[in-house]
Amino acid sequence: MPMVKKSITVTDQQESWIQAQMATGQYATDSELIREALREKEMRTAEIEYIRAKLIRAEQSGFVDKTPEEMLEGFKEKARQDGKL
Repeated sequence: MPMVKKSITVTDQQESWIQAQMATGQYATDSELIREALREKEMRTAEIEYIRAKLIRAEQSGFVDKTPEEMLEGFKEKARQDGKL
């Protein structure tokens, strides 16, 4: 995959976190770490959109009487109780 060179600015706190991650030896470069963080953000965004679409379809079906926001909060609370969040 072609790469595009970017220049970014991070806070001191973010730089400290990046350096701590680099110190683990898991990443060869800070670019590698940031690319992984972006991939994880993309996956999380896709998951949220999938859940949101399911909630909207359920609401529109008339099967439930809760709003998508109420249902999502219920799902989050269940995940917290199960130790998954």
